[in-house]
Amino acid sequence: MLLLANLLKGFVQRGRLKLFDARGKLHEFGDDDETAQVTFRLHDRALHRKLFFNPELAAAEAYMDGTLTFEEGSTIYDLLYLFSINRPSLGAHPVQSLQRRLWRAARRRHQANDVERAKRQARHHYDLSSDLYRLFLDEDLNYSCGFFRSPDDSLEVAQKAKLTRAIAKLALEPGMSVCEIGGGWGAFAIELAKAGAEVVSINVSPEQIRVAEQRAGEAGVGDRVRFVLKDYREVEGSFDRVVSIGMMEHVGIGHIDEYFAKIRSLLTPDGFAFVHSIGRMTRPGTTGPFIRKYIFPGGYVPALSEVFAAAERQGIWVADMEILRLHYYYTIRHWRQRFAKRRDEAVALYDERFCRMWEFYLAAVELGFLNGSNMVFQLLLSTRRDAVAIDRGYMFEAEQRLRTSAD
Repeated sequence: MLLLANLLKGFVQRGRLKLFDARGKLHEFGDDDETAQVTFRLHDRALHRKLFFNPELAAAEAYMDGTLTFEEGSTIYDLLYLFSINRPSLGAHPVQSLQRRLWRAARRRHQANDVERAKRQARHHYDLSSDLYRLFLDEDLNYSCGFFRSPDDSLEVAQKAKLTRAIAKLALEPGMSVCEIGGGWGAFAIELAKAGAEVVSINVSPEQIRVAEQRAGEAGVGDRVRFVLKDYREVEGSFDRVVSIGMMEHVGIGHIDEYFAKIRSLLTPDGFAFVHSIGRMTRPGTTGPFIRKYIFPGGYVPALSEVFAAAERQGIWVADMEILRLHYYYTIRHWRQRFAKRRDEAVALYDERFCRMWEFYLAAVELGFLNGSNMVFQLLLSTRRDAVAIDRGYMFEAEQRLRTSAD
């Protein structure tokens, strides 16, 4: 326990942490800052060492297994909030600093996503039961950042606003061909078809394609959308527009150039692409061990420096860029709260350990957008400098027109 106590003494600079070790002894760290107060108990002496060497992964697994429990009304969200506001001091510890350097050295191996491996890793997450996602997503099953005109917007309003804004940026004309890379459960493809496009939507998840095809038929656009079970690198053709929402995070650091090269190859000479992705405002980093092992194996949130360098190497114009900062925080807050309300249904679908894993995941990523370095960026990419209008006014005019027609 001495090693762990030493780590926590330097780590908890803000807030108060009370820890009962596996022998029942109470240890207290930090100050009396009431914004972050948490009390938990360890039930396995091995955790004293595991938490010292790999606190994020060890805490997640201990919570999942029930060997880390909370007291005095504390929750896993409280612990992760305290972690999120003290994270810089954790990285300053010599052992943690060394571990992060080792992760950085191994990050290309962690994110080695050849076509077949990428398919397997995506299905690890997206081939879970669609009934699970229906517990906490909006009615159209958008599993990406919404657009909040106000923090008080409902999840449904924010997700519709996101799709409306994206379509406005595309300057679509009837009959245009669109390739969607990473189609999810079909929400964006359906809206593109409603806007008059002929859509080919690419996905590696059979479960998502099954649901997307059903939803497209129910929406009356089944004849205008074709859902294809392929990796993005297997797609051929020429399209007026290429769109990608929430897909770039899955390609891996060693494949960003490949991703942009494929987008470039799919565009007509005067076409352009819309890319929506999570990014980080800090320098290049690594994927956390919990997310890498349990949630998104092979995934990586790129730094803007990595994104723009790859675009430069591929000779692509970044014709427009928008940064959404707190929008994903608001989105995931809705997801976490909705999941909590229907937790019993999730236990019935899977089990208690799975639900604890999901609680840890939702809380961790929510706080990454509140207190961490994560944000969302949207790009318009083209091979010609004049493929996108030189004045952003067209986007706002189209967005207003679409909003008015929907009312």
